[in-house]
Amino acid sequence: MQKFYDRTLNWLITFGPKVVLALILFIVGLWVIRKFKKLVNRILVKRRVDASLRPFLTGTMALILQVLLLFAVMQVVGVQLTVFAALVGAFGVAAGLALSGTLQNFTSGILILILKPFRAGDNIVAQSSEGTVTTITIFYTIVTTFDNRTVIFPNSKLSNEVIVNLSREGRRRMDIEVTFPYDLPFAQLKSVIESALHANRDILKEPVTRVGIISMDEKGYKVSINAWSKAHGYQDTRQQVYEVIMEAIANAGIKMTA
Repeated sequence: MQKFYDRTLNWLITFGPKVVLALILFIVGLWVIRKFKKLVNRILVKRRVDASLRPFLTGTMALILQVLLLFAVMQVVGVQLTVFAALVGAFGVAAGLALSGTLQNFTSGILILILKPFRAGDNIVAQSSEGTVTTITIFYTIVTTFDNRTVIFPNSKLSNEVIVNLSREGRRRMDIEVTFPYDLPFAQLKSVIESALHANRDILKEPVTRVGIISMDEKGYKVSINAWSKAHGYQDTRQQVYEVIMEAIANAGIKMTA
């Protein structure tokens, strides 16, 4: 018993202060990590980072800090970390090779949510598909096409390819070209078309609508009509504009060149 007491006392004298210091470090470290997590969350909210990304970023930062804290505590206690670090490194390399595609989508998703090349509700053209973005997640993005198909894009495809955001600017210009015979005065034609477009409430007043001649050939002169509409509902407005122009031309007794 005396030997047991002596060994216990020696252990307490040798390792007791280290254990107490490690315990204090662990408790204080957890408190600091919680405060840091709240601070990061406030900064992300202030910078208007996507709500679906904030918990992931704060959670990831907190996890990394907790792992570092655990290493620091083990180092203070006197635990050798060489073998442990080697095992963690080997596991990380193996996991990275096995999940390379998934990690690429994961990284691309974070970049999309941070840089915001498009948002949910935007109309985009990507990978020869045109539609409305309905959902953006860490690994994939869902787009509903205008003919009601659901297209699921891995985020790596969207971050490494060209994306056309059709609705980011809030308005779009429609270009319509029609050919008319030379015996039709252009001033009369221009007046008819501009009057019809100005009466259409879906056509924006600014930028102004333009009607002009862009080319001439043996069949007649070609007229270009440039009108602006809101980005959302562009296709519907374009069809309506065609109907309005055709009706105005027909009512004015004007015939187009075949």
